[in-house]
Amino acid sequence: MTQRTAALLDHFVPARGAPALAAAARSVACAAGGVLLLALLSQVRVPIGPVPVTGQTLGVLLVGAAFGAPLGLATVALYLALGACGLPVFAGGQAGLAYALGPTGGYLVGFALAAALLGRLSARGWDRSVLTCAAAMLLANAAIYLPGLLWLRHYLGLDWGATLAAGLAPFVLGDLVKLAIAAAALPGAWRLAGRGAAR
Repeated sequence: MTQRTAALLDHFVPARGAPALAAAARSVACAAGGVLLLALLSQVRVPIGPVPVTGQTLGVLLVGAAFGAPLGLATVALYLALGACGLPVFAGGQAGLAYALGPTGGYLVGFALAAALLGRLSARGWDRSVLTCAAAMLLANAAIYLPGLLWLRHYLGLDWGATLAAGLAPFVLGDLVKLAIAAAALPGAWRLAGRGAAR
C-alpha cells in the first residue's frame, strides 16, 4: 500500500488550505457529529450476559477509519469522557464513571485503541478495498477485545474459559455483521469521493 495522509473525511470536508479558525471549527463540528453517531448507535442494544451487544463498535469502526487517527481518536476520547462525566451516551443510556469502570470498561478503552489503529491503517490505504478494509476491521476488533477481555476477567474473577464464553463468544456473529457493513461502506464512500473529484 502506498502511504497517504488524507482521511476519507478530508475528501468530503477538506481542511487543507483553510484558515486556522475554520479548520479548528471543522474539527470540532466533525468530532461533535462523531460523538452523536456513537451515542445513537450505542442505543442499539441487545443485553447478553454482563456485556451487551451494541451498535457502538460499528460507530467506532466508521469514525476511526473515516476521520483518521488524530481526529478519530479525539472523537472517541471525547465520547468516553462525556459518558464518564454523566451524559447518557453509553449503551442503553448508561453514564457515569462507575459504569465506565464496570464490566464494559476494558471494551471502552479498546474503542480508543481501535479508532487510532484504524486511522493509521486507513492512512495507508487499507480502507480503499473491501478485502483490506475487512482485514483492518478485524485488527480493530482485536484491539477492542484484548483490553475488554482482560478487564472483564479481572472484574468478574473468571477463568479464561468463562471469560471468553461471557465476553467474546456471544458477540462474534454481531461483530461480523458490523464488520461487513463497515467494510462495504468505506470503500464505497471512496468510490463516491473519486467520482466527485473527477467531475
